[in-house]
Amino acid sequence: MTNPTPTPNPDSQPTKKAQTLPGPLQCLASALISSGFAIALYFLTSSIAQTFARKPLTSTNPIAQNISAAVRTLVVGVSTLATAIFGIVAVGLVALAIQITIQQLRNRPSQP
Repeated sequence: MTNPTPTPNPDSQPTKKAQTLPGPLQCLASALISSGFAIALYFLTSSIAQTFARKPLTSTNPIAQNISAAVRTLVVGVSTLATAIFGIVAVGLVALAIQITIQQLRNRPSQP
C-alpha cells in the first residue's frame, strides 16, 4: 500500500526479435525425418490392422464384441491419424523449402 506505482523490471519484459525463416536445407532435413516417421507409422498401422484381421473375436457376448470392435477401430484410427499427420507435415516442409528457395532467388541482388 505504500508503493503506489511499481516500476517495471526491464529484464522481465519480452524483447521483440526479428523472426528469420529456416533455410531450405533445414526444411528438407526436417521433411526427411517426418517422412521417415510417416513410413514407419504406415508399416505399424498395416501390421496392427493385419493382426486384428487375423485374430477374430472369440466372445459370444454382444457387449464384449461391440467394445472389442470399438477398441480395434480406435487403435487403427489413431495410428492412421498419426501416419497422416506426419505425412502432411513432410509435404508441408517440402513446400516451405520450395517457397523459401524461390523467395531467396527473387530477393538476390543483381550483380553489376
